[in-house]
Parts: sequence; structure tokens; C-alpha cells
Amino acid sequence: MSQNPPNLRPDLAPKVKIQEPTRDGQPTIGMVSLGCPKALVDSERILTRLRAEGYAISPEYSGADAVIVNTCGFLDSAKAESLDAIGEALKENGKVIVTGCLGAEPDYIREHHPQILAVTGPHQYEQVLDAVHANVPPSPDPFIDLLPASGVSLTPRHYSYLKISEGCNHKCKFCIIPDMRGKLASRPAHAVMREAEKLVDNGVKELLVISQDTSAYGTDWPSEQRRGLTEQPITTLARDLGSLGAWVRLHYVYPYPNVRELIPLMSDGLILPYLDIPFQHAHPETLRRMARPAHAERTLDRIEEWRGLCPDITLRSTFIVGYPGETEEEFQTLLDWMDEAQLDRVGCFQYENVDGARSNALPDHVPAEVKQNRWDRFMEKAQAISEAKLAAKVGQIMDVIIDDIDEDGIATCRTKSDAPEIDGNLFIDEGTAGLKVGEIVSVEVDEAGEYDLWGCVR
Repeated sequence: MSQNPPNLRPDLAPKVKIQEPTRDGQPTIGMVSLGCPKALVDSERILTRLRAEGYAISPEYSGADAVIVNTCGFLDSAKAESLDAIGEALKENGKVIVTGCLGAEPDYIREHHPQILAVTGPHQYEQVLDAVHANVPPSPDPFIDLLPASGVSLTPRHYSYLKISEGCNHKCKFCIIPDMRGKLASRPAHAVMREAEKLVDNGVKELLVISQDTSAYGTDWPSEQRRGLTEQPITTLARDLGSLGAWVRLHYVYPYPNVRELIPLMSDGLILPYLDIPFQHAHPETLRRMARPAHAERTLDRIEEWRGLCPDITLRSTFIVGYPGETEEEFQTLLDWMDEAQLDRVGCFQYENVDGARSNALPDHVPAEVKQNRWDRFMEKAQAISEAKLAAKVGQIMDVIIDDIDEDGIATCRTKSDAPEIDGNLFIDEGTAGLKVGEIVSVEVDEAGEYDLWGCVR
């Protein structure tokens, strides 16, 4: 049984899954969605609109009348991946519309691929639709196609991402996301809840709450909209989502003091005892150069407090090694902090320059071989912590959600501690007859590895 590799990128969404029936003569649009879950939600919204207008959706290039490529621009390596995907779509299809984060740099894209049909930036849904209409006019069957829009899901039916806001008010020097997606813009709570209710009504068992800064949700609302609130808007939203009966998993939660309000909801079982928090580093000087809050000691105190309130809490985070100016002493501080924090799930990037990021101008960039060495040492540390934590779970009984059952009858599942694609899995390799994808079952853990568990149904 293969295990998750230790270099699994924490910024990627699950692979797109499209199974759409078509009719003869129906105009067809292909979709390639790259990057993070937030981009995947944008792709779902675009495709939902297109399907409501009578377009068929295809995961293939060859059978489509045009292809939309939703790009990522978070890192230079992600930009290169996006350019490659655009080139492949042009080669296989010829008619390509580009959108997404890299779409904020249209001249850069056209410099490499001048033959594309159109370029739009992130969450510019109307412009994408205009480009599709101009190049592939709709031809709906009024008795079949022009029905109220039902959502197109690019994930398995039993889980779905729920985006609660756009943009970010942070000014981290290594990040250009605020330049591409703008300042924080929180969705109205009633709109989020309406979408969540529809998802649960349609069979979704797990809601994955995403944004650029989840714990800041609602802080951008005008004072009159927040008047009378007795707690942070994210706390109220999390409590309301927890009342729907599905698993609720919070991603991208900055470690503000108000995060403490969420922990009792986890202890009470309303939302999953899981926090995805981007700590990025632990040394105060490194954090200062990143323009991040430089209170690593206070963060350790908060972690201890969270675990005191909810002993079962799972903490996941991402880190950057080799940031400009990072000394061996600063990196060692990060390793020592990891020993103290004992995080459950960890991802790590080697620092990369990104066009437009202020960190590019910092002095003392770290050589590539040093970054690789530090990444290796960091992941060795994280792997040892993960292995020890998973070994302690052997003999426990826990609920898991079934993501897949292969032809050999092996079920790939996730515990409450595991988000899709970025964390580990629990495998059931016998006694799976009668189990179904999307089902939540109780399992006794009988074996542990570095990143994954194995168990049997109780």
C-alpha cells in the first residue's frame, strides 16, 4: 500500500472530476482547474452558470468547442505549471480562455501564448462567460437545458468546499494574493448558510470552509452590520454550520486571539476538532522580514490552551524554509519550535521569488542547495512527529469518511484529522463488502505508518 509522500504540496485542490451527459449538437466547454481549493470553487461557479445556459462540460480537450484554464499564480513554479497547461490546451484543442490568479497578468500570459482567445482575472465570472459566448455561442434546448442552475461540483459528491470570503488584508512580503484577489470581502452569512444547506440537502457529508483568512470573516463588515454581535462572525457562522449535521472543517485560520472562541465548538462536536493555521515560521526576525506577527512564544501558549480545551484537536500548518536572510540559527529555532509545538499535520515550501512580491528585494537570498538541505531536515523532523502521533492512535476507535473503494475492495478513508489531498488517509483492506463511498463508519485502528493509518470496521 502506497503512503502519502512527505512533499505533498499543501496548496493544491483535489483533481477535477467531471461526469456530465451530453446531447447531440450541444456546445461543449472543457475545464482545467489548477491551484488551490479557492480556485476550484471559482471553477464550479463558472461551470454552473455555463451549464444553466445549455453548455455541456467536459474534462477532455479533444471533444470540447473551447477550453477554460483556471490558473494559479501563487509561486513562480505554479505560474510555470499554468503556462504549461495553457500550452497543452492550445496544442490539443486550439481554443483557450484563461482565467484565475495568473490572469491578473494578461501581458505575461500573451507573451508566452499570444493565440489564446481571452484572459480574465480571478473571480471575474461575467468576463469569462462573455468570452465563452463570443467564441462558442450557446445553443440551448429550451425543454432540457434552460432550467434553474444546479451546482456543478468538481469534487466527489460527499464533500464540498465552501468559500466564505475573498481577498486578504494581510501584507506578507512573500505573497501577492491581495494584489490579485483584493482586500477582504466577506460573503453575507445568510448567503453562506443558504449554499451550505443546499449542499447538505444534496448529500454532502463534509463542508470544507475556505477563504484567504477564515478567522477574519466578517471583520470587514460596516459597524452597523456588526452591531449587537456578542462574538466574532466566524464563531457564529461555525456554530450555524455545525447545526446542519455535516462535518465542518476550517481551513486557513490565522492564529488571532479570537480563535479561542472556536475551540468549545470543537469540544462540543459541532465542528471538527481541526485547525489549519499558516504559521509560516517561528523565529521572530524571520517573521518580521515576512511582515508576519512575530510572537512564536505566544503561539505556543495558544496551542497549549487550545489543547487544554479540546485534547483531540488536530493542528495542521504550512511553513517556508530558506526565506531571504534566514540564518542557520533562525532555522534551528524553527526546528526547536516544532519539537515544542508537536503539530499533527505539516506542509513545507522552499521559498521562491514571485514577480511583484516585496520579498524579492530583500538581501541575503538563501542558496538553492541550502534551501533543499533545510527542507529535508524540516520534513525529517515533521515526519518523525507524525509517525509518533499516529502510532499513539493504534487501538483507538474513530469515525472515518470513505473517499474511494478500489477494484480490490480496499477503501481509502479519512479521519476527522485528515483533509482531502493534503493530509493522510486511513485504509481498510478487508471487510469492505457493503461499504459505500461517502459513508461514515466506525473503525478500529490496527496499524500506523509515517502519514497513514490502517484499520478494520467495527
